[in-house]
Amino acid sequence: MTDAKTPPPPPPGSESNWFGFRPVDPEAKAALVRAVFDSVAGRYDLMNDLMSGGIHRLWKDSLIAQVAPKPGMALLDVAGGTGDVAFRFLQAGGGRAVVCDLTESMVRVGRDRAVDRGILDGVDWVVGNAESLPVASRSVDAYTIAFGLRNVTRIDAALAEARRVLKPGGRFFCLEFSRVVLPVLREAYDLYSFQVLPRLGRMIAKDEDSYRYLVESIRRFPDQGALVKRIEAAGFASVRVRNLSGGIAAIHSGWRV
Repeated sequence: MTDAKTPPPPPPGSESNWFGFRPVDPEAKAALVRAVFDSVAGRYDLMNDLMSGGIHRLWKDSLIAQVAPKPGMALLDVAGGTGDVAFRFLQAGGGRAVVCDLTESMVRVGRDRAVDRGILDGVDWVVGNAESLPVASRSVDAYTIAFGLRNVTRIDAALAEARRVLKPGGRFFCLEFSRVVLPVLREAYDLYSFQVLPRLGRMIAKDEDSYRYLVESIRRFPDQGALVKRIEAAGFASVRVRNLSGGIAAIHSGWRV
């Protein structure tokens, strides 16, 4: 069973013209995305737990295991507003993290969470766009983006920026929802995504439309193989993909050369 509203995968680069299933002016998309996360920032972490049954925590643990933090390692976590990835990086022995997010309200939530956890040093918070990062070239050892790349207006521009800020030999990691590879799971996942998640958004976050957009944005995102090609085209080497939970999510990685 495939939801009647589910479109075919978009051609490369076409994501800039879409906000979920709605065609938009590319110049307006960032503001629309910012409005979504302004709306859900206060309940973002609670909704992640409800939507994934807490599995997103295991996916982020897997991401950090691949990053393999070490003392002195500098991380840039893009679209990392509430700090989940940065906190794990520091706890696993990483050196210093910079969290960059498009939405100021998400950054404020992340800062508050850091204070609540007693994390007063080791992480910096900045507001910025993944397509034009306020970060020096060749300045970080690892770049992560978790559940954020699909919200970027121009994915290829964001990938180019990721390469720019990484030191030679640095590593790129993208944790993102992807294409389910098991047919039976795919049917159940489509039903859950389109019927259950927007209702959870309405009940918990008081915002059904934003969570409908998040579901639609997943379906508009390039599949595993297509994203591998685009990461390679941005200049990364040894690009790999690791499916999680049958492809519900995937970690793409590559080396900056």
